[in-house]
Amino acid sequence: MSVLLKGGQVLDFEKGQFVQKDILLNGNKILAVATNLQTGSEIIDCSGKWIIPGLIDMHVHIKMGFAPLFTAAGVTTVRNMAGSLYELHNMIEAPSDAPTPRIISTDRLIDGSKSLWGETGPFNLSTDDERKVIEEVRRQVKEGASFIKVYNKLMPETMRAAVEEAKLHHKEVSCDLIHSTQVNAVDAADMGIDWNEHASGFIQAMYPQWSTQAEANVWNEIPWDEPDEDSIIEICRHLIKKGVKLCPTIAFYDQARLLENYWKITHPVIDKAFENQGLIGQWQMFLQHSAGLELLGRQHKIIKKIAYLYHQAGGTVVTGTDTPAGIFTFPGMALHRELELFVESGFTEIEALSAATINAAKALQRIDLGNIIVGNMADLAILENNPLVDIKHTRKISLVVKGGKAFTPKDLLNAVPSDEEVERFLEKLLQHFEEVGLLPKNQQMY
Repeated sequence: MSVLLKGGQVLDFEKGQFVQKDILLNGNKILAVATNLQTGSEIIDCSGKWIIPGLIDMHVHIKMGFAPLFTAAGVTTVRNMAGSLYELHNMIEAPSDAPTPRIISTDRLIDGSKSLWGETGPFNLSTDDERKVIEEVRRQVKEGASFIKVYNKLMPETMRAAVEEAKLHHKEVSCDLIHSTQVNAVDAADMGIDWNEHASGFIQAMYPQWSTQAEANVWNEIPWDEPDEDSIIEICRHLIKKGVKLCPTIAFYDQARLLENYWKITHPVIDKAFENQGLIGQWQMFLQHSAGLELLGRQHKIIKKIAYLYHQAGGTVVTGTDTPAGIFTFPGMALHRELELFVESGFTEIEALSAATINAAKALQRIDLGNIIVGNMADLAILENNPLVDIKHTRKISLVVKGGKAFTPKDLLNAVPSDEEVERFLEKLLQHFEEVGLLPKNQQMY
């Protein structure tokens, strides 16, 4: 069936503005973008609406129980940054027009023996053994991981082994160095790591005496409110020369900064998120241990400065949120906050939108996403107001088109599975992990 979106203002990245066009969809693809198109078995009047590509959240940890919340917020693709491909299989293989977002995913994160996540389990490998790291990379490649993720506590030699093995299989590698004491952003870039998550490891490169485990006097020596731009630019240039792509997850740090005054707005997606007691309980528990969050939040100005200067220096910067990590990173809606924080950091509205669409798609090497052109996937968000006037206008969505099928946000909220469905799924998942020996004693999955 063909669908004609008639008379909307369509975002044109080449012109950097909206242009009135019709969009003809056929199946899950964009068939035509032109004026005065007349054909279409279904016609949707988009007069007075603003049409952007479906948004891409480049750093999430998606779960079946809240996946449709992303799509309801206009996020039609996510990059899953650690978890279990087995757990996500049904959503990854879902039809193009499913109410859940497209998922591009790694498998378990690869970490050192003193992992923040404990001993090896379904979602992490914890080891200092280079042989085991190499075997894990090979296993993930065989299972279909889109990329490999290395984590904070890996020693330099084991991290390098993971990178070298991944390269043999033509897989990109992403690093999270927030709590690393052994590897900084420059070290990781020199190893050949492709992605830097959270703009992490920059501070360790700028201030070698610092880590998140440092004493208070070391923390107090760092000018958190007046970031050293010269040092940041020097590191940016080095990483850009090495081809590193940056996903700063500013919203993750900002929510930690705000603590109990965390960002939220009146919005149906956020209202629905508050019905998920697992999510809310997790965030409220984190708030009870606010000291660690405060340390993350203290970094927010440096992270915003890194993101902006990296972009200004010509590097690739994309939007991500780490949903649902940290506190109250609402699925889908956290990306709208990320866009707002990008603009606060110095990005123009079109630059922020590009980071969440066309630039994210290019960074993923998915040229079929992120742009409203002929041949691309029919993933769109139809807005009530112009986001180039105010980036906050991305939040007010009239329709979401996923794989050529038009949904109202309410349709997508109604697709959130019931507690009973989630419980049945988790029981089967637990049974599977126990059968394959991936669930250590006393380790919980959620």
